[in-house]
Amino acid sequence: MSKWYDEAIFYHIYPLGLTGAPRCRQDEGEETVHRMRELDPWVDHMKDLGITAVYIGPLFESTTHGYDTKDYKKVDGRLGDNEDFRHFTEKCHENGIRVVVDGVFNHTGREFFAFQDLQKNRENSPYRYWYQDVNFGGNSPYNDGFWYRAWRNCYELANLNLENPEVRNYLLDVVRFWIEEFDIDGIRLDCADCLNFDFMKELRRATEEKKEDFWLMGEVIHGDYARWVKPDILHSVTNYELWKGLYSGHNDHNYFEIAHTIRRQFDANGGIYRGCRLYSFVDNHDVNRIVNTLNEKAFLRSVYTLLYTLPGIPSVYYGSEYGVEGKKEWGGDEHLRPALTLSELEANPPVPELMEILRTLAGVRSREKALTDGAYRELMLTNRQYAFGRILDGEAVVVAVNNDDREARFEIPCPVSGAVAEEIFTKKEIKIENGRIIWEMPAYGSAVFTVKQG
Repeated sequence: MSKWYDEAIFYHIYPLGLTGAPRCRQDEGEETVHRMRELDPWVDHMKDLGITAVYIGPLFESTTHGYDTKDYKKVDGRLGDNEDFRHFTEKCHENGIRVVVDGVFNHTGREFFAFQDLQKNRENSPYRYWYQDVNFGGNSPYNDGFWYRAWRNCYELANLNLENPEVRNYLLDVVRFWIEEFDIDGIRLDCADCLNFDFMKELRRATEEKKEDFWLMGEVIHGDYARWVKPDILHSVTNYELWKGLYSGHNDHNYFEIAHTIRRQFDANGGIYRGCRLYSFVDNHDVNRIVNTLNEKAFLRSVYTLLYTLPGIPSVYYGSEYGVEGKKEWGGDEHLRPALTLSELEANPPVPELMEILRTLAGVRSREKALTDGAYRELMLTNRQYAFGRILDGEAVVVAVNNDDREARFEIPCPVSGAVAEEIFTKKEIKIENGRIIWEMPAYGSAVFTVKQG
């Protein structure tokens, strides 16, 4: 039986950016500023967009970008307090939207109580084994008088020692706290490809004891995703392989790249991740916005059509549904995480037609079980045209995309017999001729056909 996350459409919010919080906690002192209340209209917006789950984070009290945790049981004061987050989760749940938060468990900031105690008491600190490879004969770039292992040599992020049972128990208690206090529905594990596998197994057991349908998704950039997506570890991981194919397959006019990725991952005959529900996206808080990644904005329709209809759990990054831009500059991420005002975007969207495209795609995804549970079958492929089916119980959804700057005639083998079809964007009924769906596709167009038994 499917769980909520198998059928979810996610919205991804980086709250410190969206609400315009200062980049450093000290920039406005230690006072609490209730910016999270500004997210109320965004909940209504998510519901209008057909969103069923939100991934929001980081949330824990921190000093700068949110991943340098200072207090695991407190909402960052730049966003508000714990009651503000409680209000947010309750409003989301009232609107049928599940809530997933960031779990930053690989490292802490230097202001975290255990690290502060280590600085003060050195060899006598009860937390000396909470961090990786602490060496009192060495020194750190901060001149602590001891060395420690840091995430990617960023010494403001001190790596926790997840082989230490005390550390694991502490973090499991943190997770129980967020479930008990706020009824969260899942956690996205930051740097899951750096985490201890035994810890993730313990986390899976602990969360399922608290909430049977609790979802664990890991940030994994490289590697064999099947190492993490297992019945006793995580439910899902980020599909960076597909992310790359979705933009470069369009920029290079090479649908073979996307089709090869999906065939390799999810084909019914030999796909290495078939049965896995990977987390799909076209942009996020760490990579350039999709509008800036694509050579032509006209590709947006096809890219999002594929995001919503290929195997996976689709996610939309806040503002990208309007075509908001953002590029890394000098290695910084601030332009990827802008402050946005919903009313201004609604009045003047950068890509006006995109919202309605995403609403339509969310609608067909919610109605057609084949798009979540159906087998994948490739039906047609050239460099510039691609069609596939998602097939379930004698019915199918057939998807076709065109990355050419000219119209193309599609003759797509229908994957079910004796069928009638309707195209969702035009609402046209399609006559199936000699077992084929015939469609004149506009330049840069996409089409989605719901195919039923005649």
